[in-house]
Amino acid sequence: MDYLRVTGGRVLRPDGRVERADVAVDRDGGTIRAVGSPNEVDDAVGGAADETLDATESVVVPGLVNAHTHVAMTLLRGYADDKPLNPWLREDVWPAEAELTPDDVEAGAELGAVEMIRSGTTAFADMYFAMDRVADAVDRAGLRARLGHGVVTVGKDEADARADVAESLSFAREFDGAADGRIRTAFTPHSLTTVGEEYLREGVGEAREAGVPVHLHANETVDEVGPIVDERGERPIAYAEDLDALGPDDFFAHGVHLDGSEIDRLAGAGTAVVHCPASNMKLASGMAPVQRLRDAGVTVALGTDGAASNNDLDVFDEMRDAAMLGKLAADDASAVPADAVVEMATAAGADALNLPGGRIEEGEAADLAVVDLDAPHLTPVHDPVSHLAYAARGSDVRHTVCDGQILMRGREVLTLDVDAVQQRAATAASDLVDRVDAAE
Repeated sequence: MDYLRVTGGRVLRPDGRVERADVAVDRDGGTIRAVGSPNEVDDAVGGAADETLDATESVVVPGLVNAHTHVAMTLLRGYADDKPLNPWLREDVWPAEAELTPDDVEAGAELGAVEMIRSGTTAFADMYFAMDRVADAVDRAGLRARLGHGVVTVGKDEADARADVAESLSFAREFDGAADGRIRTAFTPHSLTTVGEEYLREGVGEAREAGVPVHLHANETVDEVGPIVDERGERPIAYAEDLDALGPDDFFAHGVHLDGSEIDRLAGAGTAVVHCPASNMKLASGMAPVQRLRDAGVTVALGTDGAASNNDLDVFDEMRDAAMLGKLAADDASAVPADAVVEMATAAGADALNLPGGRIEEGEAADLAVVDLDAPHLTPVHDPVSHLAYAARGSDVRHTVCDGQILMRGREVLTLDVDAVQQRAATAASDLVDRVDAAE
C-alpha cells in the first residue's frame, strides 16, 4: 500500500475530543488506515510512510463541507451588493447569468475550487449551469462534489421548461460517479416558486426512478413562502412533501422561514437543511431557527451560497456566523455552540450530501484539513474547538487532503495552477460585464 502519514499534530475525533495523534492514510483506497499515537500507527501500518505531512502546532480536522453554493458565481463577486434578494436577482444576477458561456462557468468553478482548497474545504454541493464544465473542474481539482443543473421554468414556454428539466435529469444520470466516484449528482430545481408544479412533479418522479436526491432552495424569504401559502393553502415544506420531494437523501438550502409544523415534517422525513448565514444576513433574508432544527433532530449543514451573495467560499467564516446568528435567533447565548457548528461544517455536511468524509477515524474517507494554530489570533489555545468556530480563518489551513491525495501542501495548491486560474477568471469576469453592459 501507498501510505501518507500526517504527523506531530492534534486530531479532532468524531466525539469532539482533540488529542495528540498521527493519521495514516491509505492513498490507494483513499481511506484512513489508522489514527493514534505514533507507536499505535506504527503497529497498524508497519511503520510505513511513503510521504508525510507535518502537523506540528496544528489541529487535523475532517475536510470541511460546503453544502450549498453556486461555485461559478465567483465571477460575480462584488458585482452587485446591498440589495434585497428579489431585486438583486432580477436586476443584476439573472441578466449577468444570461450572458454566461460554458467557458465562463468553468473559469469561475476553477477559481472557486482553488478558494475552497486553500480554506480546507474538500466537498461541496453545487447547483448551476453548464455543469459538465463544473464537473471537469472538480475532477482536475481533486475535490468531492454533489452536482446538479439548476432548473428554472418561470418565464419560459413549455418546450424550454421541459428542456431545462430534462437537462437536469440527464446530467444527474450521466455524471453520477464521475471523477473516480468523487462526483455524485442531484436533481436541482431552483425553488418551489421558480419551477412550475407540473415540472416539479414530473422531475421529482424521474429523479426518484433514477435514484438521485433532490436539492432546492426552500423558505429563504417571506416573499417565497407567501405565494405558496396564498395559492395552495399550505406551507412550502408541506407542498414539497406533496411533490414527494421530502426524503432522507434530500437536502434543502436556507430554511430561514420555517414554522414548527415544517420543522417537524423535515425531522420526520430525515431531510437535511443547509444553513447559509452570511448570505442570509447580507440579503436580509432573516435568521434561520438552527437551534430548533437541531433540537428536533434535523441534520443541519453549512453552506456559503454563491460568492455573489457572501462574498467568499470560506466555511470557517460560516461557522462563526452560524454560531453568532444562531444565538441571536434563539435569544440564547448557549444556542448553536462551538462544537455544534464544527459538526455542521464536517460530519453533518457529509451526512446531508450523503458523501464520504466528515469524520477522522479508521475506515473513513481520507478527507482532511490541517489548521495551523501558531498565529497571534489563535494564541493561547485554551480550546481548539472554540478556535475552529470563532477565531480560525481559511488562511490558517496549511495542508488539504481529499480522497487520500494532497491537494495543498504548505499553502501551495498542487492540483491547479493558481496564477493561471486567477488570470483566466479575472478576464472572464471583465468580458462578462462588458457583454452585460452592451446588452442593456
